[in-house]
Amino acid sequence: VCPRGQRTDDNKICRECVGSPDRYDWLYLGFMAMLPLVLHWFFIEWYSGKKSSSALLQHVTALFECSVAAIVTLLVSDPVGSLHIRSCKVKKLSDWYTMLYNPSPDYITTVHCTHEAVYPLYTIVFIYYAFCLVLMMLLRPLLVKKIACGLGKSDRFKSIYAALYFFPILTVLQAVGGGLLYYAFPYIILVLSLVTLAVYMSASEVESFKDLLVRKKRLVVLFSHWLLHAYGIISISKLDKLEQDLPLLALVPAPALFYLLTAKYTEPSRILSEGGNGH
Repeated sequence: VCPRGQRTDDNKICRECVGSPDRYDWLYLGFMAMLPLVLHWFFIEWYSGKKSSSALLQHVTALFECSVAAIVTLLVSDPVGSLHIRSCKVKKLSDWYTMLYNPSPDYITTVHCTHEAVYPLYTIVFIYYAFCLVLMMLLRPLLVKKIACGLGKSDRFKSIYAALYFFPILTVLQAVGGGLLYYAFPYIILVLSLVTLAVYMSASEVESFKDLLVRKKRLVVLFSHWLLHAYGIISISKLDKLEQDLPLLALVPAPALFYLLTAKYTEPSRILSEGGNGH
């Protein structure tokens, strides 16, 4: 077993991690940092109600909490006091699950060699979630109590209660599926951004560009999905070859444009009326 901050080399000797995270590693950390923020925003919007004027301020507060938590996490990571972190390179999926490879030389006694081979990509996420939770508990209850005038007493804190549920879920997700998420997160982002955009447009009854311009909130949601979609494309391509990868970003608006151009042909009432006329 190697001390924290070290991993074995090809000769099975512990060596200190002296490298820096590459672009893909930072994109992975960015994805894990975005998860609680997106969930915060979703539940704030879900429970704020149409008449509440506090939603925007809660959104800003959630962004502030997650941003401060990310900065503090980087500052307390080695080297302490710097926004840079040193790391070991991820070579394969099994690097994330060293606890599954403890040897049993005599098939009786297990030698425990578990250590963080992907230092610090595994544990830094837990530290970040802990800071997010602490900052939320310090700031949000006071804020909500002051400004949530459009909500009843029982509804004011529902977005905070939701966070108390999803933070443990995210922690377990990282503990069990961290390695899988590391390799799959670009595709998860693309699929989720496509599905949620289609669901939102359908639920909001957006069928044309005019419907989008009626409310500013719809444009904000659209641009947010475009940013996520661009993030997914950048994560897949890693922007290794700029002349080949940058043109792919032109595909970002394509799903929304396709939806708007074809929505009128898939309107349920129209399909039902044409079916009735056919009979």
